[in-house]
Amino acid sequence: MIEATTDAMGRALLFDIDGTLADTDPLHLKAFNQVLGPHGHVFDHARFSRELQGFANVAIGERFLPDEAPERRASILDEKEEVFRALVAGQIEPLPGLMALLDRADAAGIPMVAVTNAPRLNAELLLSGLGVTHRFKALVIGAELPHGKPHPLPYQEGLRFVGASAGASIAFEDSRTGIQSATAAGIPTIGVRTSLSHADLVAAGAIASASAFDDPQLLAHLASAMTW
Repeated sequence: MIEATTDAMGRALLFDIDGTLADTDPLHLKAFNQVLGPHGHVFDHARFSRELQGFANVAIGERFLPDEAPERRASILDEKEEVFRALVAGQIEPLPGLMALLDRADAAGIPMVAVTNAPRLNAELLLSGLGVTHRFKALVIGAELPHGKPHPLPYQEGLRFVGASAGASIAFEDSRTGIQSATAAGIPTIGVRTSLSHADLVAAGAIASASAFDDPQLLAHLASAMTW
């Protein structure tokens, strides 16, 4: 069990992983098409962003493999994750500005948490591949909780792990379900435009959006919100 540690000001930065720390969504799209294509489902970018992006595999299996037994659904989607991990190995690059932002947060003593609906193996592979595992005080896996995103529980758990308050923290998300989860937990959320437009992200509940972590407006907002 990870013990909660309280930041003096109750601040924290909480990050989704896929599509937020790194632009991995094109590889997820390719893996889904490879595995779900034989079952009659083919996705373009728009359909992927509406129907797959940010959803837990249990929900995806229920929707797209309704005639399969739950164990078979899990097996098919486990295969998808194996395909994704093979595709992403050695190709993990951080979004521009990410490392500088993590450095700044560390220097300011702001705890950081990773919050994802991805399976643990995927999450750990991506954090390790980016070389940032040690930066995060906790890794919250939605599938390991009673509710994943878009329920607020994953972000509520992230706040609890570091003793942070929702209103004093900021979340970063690239999907509708992720934004809904973070905002339902009361966390001001910035959308990352790796897959969705500014309008889509704001419509989902984001207070602002950025194409990457070196966006000047994003950096100015963080400097004010985190008082660094």
